[in-house]
Amino acid sequence: MRAMLLAAGIGSRLRPITKTVPKCLVTIHERPLLDYWLDTIFCSGVVDRVLINTHHLAHQVLIYVAQSVWRERIDLVHEAELLGTGGTLKANRSYFGDESFLLAHADNLTDFDLAALVDVHGTRPGHCAMTMLTFRTDDPHSCGIVELDEYSVVQAFHEKVANPPSNLANAAVYILTPEVADQVCRLPDSIIDMSKDVIPTLMGRIFAVETSRYHRDIGTPERLDLARREFQQISGCRPSAPNPPSRPRHLRSSRI
Repeated sequence: MRAMLLAAGIGSRLRPITKTVPKCLVTIHERPLLDYWLDTIFCSGVVDRVLINTHHLAHQVLIYVAQSVWRERIDLVHEAELLGTGGTLKANRSYFGDESFLLAHADNLTDFDLAALVDVHGTRPGHCAMTMLTFRTDDPHSCGIVELDEYSVVQAFHEKVANPPSNLANAAVYILTPEVADQVCRLPDSIIDMSKDVIPTLMGRIFAVETSRYHRDIGTPERLDLARREFQQISGCRPSAPNPPSRPRHLRSSRI
């Protein structure tokens, strides 16, 4: 499986920090956010390569990747103009071929179990074209909130509304089938937003999996400070390890 990490954002809400540091390299316990993402992806044992997009302070991301222990498995693509979360997928559709792939916003701090998510995707209801990671948020007004049926299939999606119906939120981590990628490519615009332009068209066809592990948007200084207090640092595997440590499964859904 291949993956795409969306890491090109300006991080305007996190200023002044992001005036000199790209959001994906903001540190938690002295480790860049992107470091946690790469460990989560590659230690899962299910992802071969990852594509990371760049834009704001891109040279810092290039330097970081060049020094990463995972550098041989990372590809970079620069966006002179931000294309949006779906636009980046459209521009790089060929990277993923004819298999399902991971698409994730790399501006959240998380330690979800990717291997378990991929397993669940393989057993999703046959009519579902996407699997979405969800989490319980303490700030539902700032998130995309989902409503599910008894089979954990998304029936309604509320993006940052005044009166959200619950606190079950989209974690912006998806396993997408080629069908969804092709649908995105048929959209006429080059700048595409997954939450506004894609997800609402897939109601009844998205399987939701709730994680019981840590997940938080670090988009403001206050949330970043909170994450630094809350998050328990995990030790990741490294390429030199002959047997990368297994990760316990902590995903909850009607299927696992």
